[in-house]
Amino acid sequence: MRRFLRGLLLFVFGGILGTGAGFALGIYFFPFIFPPPAGTDVMTQTEQAAPIMATGKFIHADPSDRVHWGQGTVTVQKDQVFLNADFKVGPGPDYRVLLVKKAGIKTKEEMKELIEKKQFVEISRLRAFEGGQRYAVPAGVNVEEYQSVVIWCWAFSQLITPATLEKK
Repeated sequence: MRRFLRGLLLFVFGGILGTGAGFALGIYFFPFIFPPPAGTDVMTQTEQAAPIMATGKFIHADPSDRVHWGQGTVTVQKDQVFLNADFKVGPGPDYRVLLVKKAGIKTKEEMKELIEKKQFVEISRLRAFEGGQRYAVPAGVNVEEYQSVVIWCWAFSQLITPATLEKK
């Protein structure tokens, strides 16, 4: 009888542990298996005529990290952040587009410190892992105060890709 109860307890514990691990892996791999469609926004002639405040190029901040990377360019205008058609990042679960007050961000520790000091403004969740995307800048935000656009993963506190802005 004891042997049966021990086996049943082990079976139940293993089932709970396996279900939890499977669920966690499913959440992590979901964006890899079912990625959102590519962004298809393009800047209109009116938007292209509007003054460009800054531009930047996304970099692979940690080349030894093959999962968290990004590339492409960003254009910042007074009222919008535009990820250009050449934008692309490795997929992940909870990416956000941030305007950050510091330039030259290279590490996630550096970015965590800026988040703790509230030296950023969140623009939006990232809608697609590649392609052109337009994001409205929240009312009252002066984009001239910000020196970088960063793609950040809230779920894992991970730096995905930063772009230092060059003022125009």
